Amino acid sequence: MKALGIDIGSSSIKGAVLDLSSLTVMTPVVRPFPSPIAGLPKGWVEIDPIAVVHAVDDVLSSLTEQAPDAVWLGFSGQMGGLILIDDQARPLTNYVSWQDQRSIEPSGDGKSLLDRIRDTWNDAGLLAELGNELQAGSTTTLMAWHREANQLPRHAIPANIADFVIAHRVGHLIPMHATHAIGMLDLSHGDWYRQAFAQIGLGDLELPELSQTESCVGEWKHSGKTLRVFGSYGDQQCALRGAGLQRDELSLNISTGSQVSRRTTSFQPGRYQSRKYFFGDTLDTVTHLPAGRSLNVLVDLLTEVAHAQGIVLEHPWETINSLVESVDDTDLEIDLAFFQGSLGNRGSIENISTGNLSVGTLFMAAFREMADNYVRISERFSSMDWKGVVLSGGLTQKAPRLRSLLKDRFTVPLRESAAEETLAGLLDIAQHDTLRQHD
Repeated sequence: MKALGIDIGSSSIKGAVLDLSSLTVMTPVVRPFPSPIAGLPKGWVEIDPIAVVHAVDDVLSSLTEQAPDAVWLGFSGQMGGLILIDDQARPLTNYVSWQDQRSIEPSGDGKSLLDRIRDTWNDAGLLAELGNELQAGSTTTLMAWHREANQLPRHAIPANIADFVIAHRVGHLIPMHATHAIGMLDLSHGDWYRQAFAQIGLGDLELPELSQTESCVGEWKHSGKTLRVFGSYGDQQCALRGAGLQRDELSLNISTGSQVSRRTTSFQPGRYQSRKYFFGDTLDTVTHLPAGRSLNVLVDLLTEVAHAQGIVLEHPWETINSLVESVDDTDLEIDLAFFQGSLGNRGSIENISTGNLSVGTLFMAAFREMADNYVRISERFSSMDWKGVVLSGGLTQKAPRLRSLLKDRFTVPLRESAAEETLAGLLDIAQHDTLRQHD
């Protein structure tokens, strides 16, 4: 039996046939996520939503050719961001990406909209109950921006991009799954936090139905076939479900960005963000940690001269890994917080001497910094006695020295999840649905 899964990511749209008999994710079909609209103010990131629909259609056409008998279709997608739609699932705005930075622009009092929302929620004691979830590109932040700019149409309904694509194709609104509703829920009660919305001028906002379970949300007719659509789910939670994260394990997701996470049976506020997971659980997580994006800054620096001379270095990472293996340790120090995140927004390279600055020592220092960061962040989850650490995201496979440093620092077994964790999460959802139907 075959099912279909599609992940609508911020750089690509990836889909695969999901083999429910062998529990295998088949070779993915990948298309680029549409480029942002040109000519917008600095820091604004908007995408034509219909272009996203067409890109998903293209992926789906390839999948239905591979598995013409498949009838199950599930999605994962970007959390945060915003598109406003009407009650017929027609777009009223472009999709404003979670990467959008318009809400951090200072206003007349020197404070940004993001600062003012944070102050309001902190003063009212609401931010912790929302899971400490508030970013520049959060759905709530962007809704508040539209309200302040008088660009929030009456009866407009907020949606994430994956929910919009589904609703647009099935022809009606669909529920938003709780894994997508980050920073929008009263996590103690599991419902929309309307009091928090009212505090920032969104008390009259029309919201979609909220779903806590995975279920069919409509029928998608494509190329003469009818597919039963099982909604969309947050990409982080899908990836961790695909990695098989257990409640007694710590998750280190290390890719372009990075997160440290744990599963718990109940909401426990702390020095981290909290989100809804599957199976009634909560996911506690610290996101936006320095990882591949910061390492790429170093790679770009080291290859800049060659590129300027028209020389293409075909395998820089192989050379970097080889040079790192020749370094036992170094007193060179590096802070990888080159981008805004949980550990700051200004990085540094320190303690340079004539004898300690090389490619090998530079990346050894970077990997050591990353490993130390993960240990420090994991200590925020003080109530958990870890029995294992799950590595996902793929960067530890690309950088074996980083993996060995993590093994040295954590005294419990490490396991690497299989590739395509997000699509594997959709496979698990499809399998559970099939088992329910047979009960």
